[in-house]
Amino acid sequence: MNERSEPIVANLLTGFLGAGKTSLLNRLLSRPALADTAVLINEFGSVGLDHLLVESVDDDIVLLKSGCICCTIRTDLKAAILSLFDRMRRGEIRRFSRLVIETTGLADPAPILATLSVDPMLKFHFRLGNVITVVDVPNGIHNIESFPESARQVAVADRIVISKADLAGPRELQALQDRLARMNPAAETVVLDETSYPAETLLLDTIHDLGARPAEVARWIAAEALEGEGHGHDHDVNQHGNIRALVIEADEPISWPRFALWLSMLIHRHGREILRLKGLIAIEGAETPVVIQGVQHLIHKPVHLDAWPDAARRTRIVIIGSGLDRELMQRSFDAFNLKRQPALSA
Repeated sequence: MNERSEPIVANLLTGFLGAGKTSLLNRLLSRPALADTAVLINEFGSVGLDHLLVESVDDDIVLLKSGCICCTIRTDLKAAILSLFDRMRRGEIRRFSRLVIETTGLADPAPILATLSVDPMLKFHFRLGNVITVVDVPNGIHNIESFPESARQVAVADRIVISKADLAGPRELQALQDRLARMNPAAETVVLDETSYPAETLLLDTIHDLGARPAEVARWIAAEALEGEGHGHDHDVNQHGNIRALVIEADEPISWPRFALWLSMLIHRHGREILRLKGLIAIEGAETPVVIQGVQHLIHKPVHLDAWPDAARRTRIVIIGSGLDRELMQRSFDAFNLKRQPALSA
């Protein structure tokens, strides 16, 4: 087997206690298209996968009816992932092309994403897929307002699954949708109840394959549509406590070296506060834009799109983080990148 030919996509499934992560996982793993999936969870005793178990490989690994491999995390995350990969390579377990990591309800996803993005051994065999956050209608707003972990899980999501929609009325559902859209306008939101099945694309489509998916970028920059909803023109899309989503933008093309310098200084100064960063950059001398994205102090490799995703050919950057000052960030961006401005610190 050529270990480098097809990197394994590692998706992260998170959500607060009782949100319905395991219920979503049960329904996803029943789909034939996801039979070549491996799952890492923290404890079998705390989840409801028992009716899917058909064969025990050893104390940590079982095979599911769907053909998926399910494994406990009894050591650290890196060790669990590499152990699973080594066993596949040795032929002890069937080959998988996709990995789902289900976190505990109180987990902060950012350190997990950092491990997957930075560790050289993991990067050699795996590439980051979607961050899927489950939020339930009855308790979602309360959890976001009461627990920082819940707010951070929403902030870093690529996909938000609203669960238990049948347990609340239309007004409660709409209130939660509004809150999530303002906290993380760059994420796609899916509403599920007990009678609906989640789309396989939650795991099959990865937002990081952006070269062929300009529509994904269009969703990121749709945050601007929320402008003016009680915020004037300051572009502060939302603030929950000290977590806010904001938009930095520029009408004129910018120099890539100057932008890279600004971004490096921004991350150096605010890396711990920036939970998620996604942007579409208009570069001087280029007909098509460059996409950037990152988690905290980690910036992924930029991607050139083949075409603009919409008619507005301008730079737009969505930043979600804590304690961020949009006006200061916009001024520093302008100072570094706009020709009429003197440089100043990010």
